[in-house]
Amino acid sequence: MRVLVIDPDPARAALVAEGLAGAEPAEVRHAAQFDEAEARRFEPDVVVIAADSPDRDTLESLREASQGNPRPVVMFVDRSAPGLAQAAVEAGVAAYVVDGLSPSRVRGVLEVAMSRFNLMQRLRSDLEKAKADLASRKTVERAKGILMKERGLDEEAAYGVLRKLAMDSGRPLAAVAADLIAFAGVLKGNGG
Repeated sequence: MRVLVIDPDPARAALVAEGLAGAEPAEVRHAAQFDEAEARRFEPDVVVIAADSPDRDTLESLREASQGNPRPVVMFVDRSAPGLAQAAVEAGVAAYVVDGLSPSRVRGVLEVAMSRFNLMQRLRSDLEKAKADLASRKTVERAKGILMKERGLDEEAAYGVLRKLAMDSGRPLAAVAADLIAFAGVLKGNGG
């Protein structure tokens, strides 16, 4: 396991490293503040941020980094103000632990956070695929409707025409349907 520990306090960062020592050793790097370029070079499996209390700047830079290169993040804080836990989770933090940094808990918290992160990534991927599939289906339905109206075909025949066009051109059915919709718009004179 490759762990990047972000903490301005070397003693507190040492507690994280101590918690990761043992049967399955981890490669741990420590930095006083988060640097996305350094994180990309190191390619950590998990980022641990330890602090007295998270500040809005840290959370905002974390949010920006997570958008471009998502990775599991665990945050250990000594104290937290109302709303900061929610802000941390919205910034991409997989585990937010207040006043609970002890070496014996570190590995377990990191493993749960990494599992939770991987589950959330799969769910996001599934959601994006479902959205894309739905959009493709809507496009195919619109194209079928055009063929049914303009050529007087029933639904099955319209689908057969689209499928044949897709197979003949070696393109996805949704792409052929989108082209047909665009072409029909041009022919009607409304540009799409």
